[in-house]
Amino acid sequence: MLQVQLEVGPDPAEVGRARRWARSRLAGSGWEDDDSLAETLVLLISELVTNAVVHTGCPAAVLRMLFGSAESAGTVRVEVADASCRPPRPRRAAGEDTGGRGLELVDGLADRWGWQPEGAGKRIWCEIDRGAPVTPGGQSDARGGARV
Repeated sequence: MLQVQLEVGPDPAEVGRARRWARSRLAGSGWEDDDSLAETLVLLISELVTNAVVHTGCPAAVLRMLFGSAESAGTVRVEVADASCRPPRPRRAAGEDTGGRGLELVDGLADRWGWQPEGAGKRIWCEIDRGAPVTPGGQSDARGGARV
């Protein structure tokens, strides 16, 4: 398994830096720039990093991408760890709201997602399987279970 990580500061501009970093890592791991799944992963990263930057009040977060072993070469796992112990809380955005859709997007685009405590904080993760179609599904359980 190959793991790469990036420390993300509390500035909203860090979200763009995380997207650029992710694109370069995906390209370096055999995912084509125009691959729709690569763009889906970049969108998922953008949402999870935005949540860590905007909603936690933490000075930093860590973005990790884990590329599967030979047996699961088509799976990429994205994790964002922060120092906030507050669990992620999906919200329902009204039609004109400019926020509140992040975890709904993660739920709709990832094959699996969840969260778990990590030290004094938490880690939110999602996975995409390269060979599986990206379709909306059920929400994961509250502490890192697979979709139901």
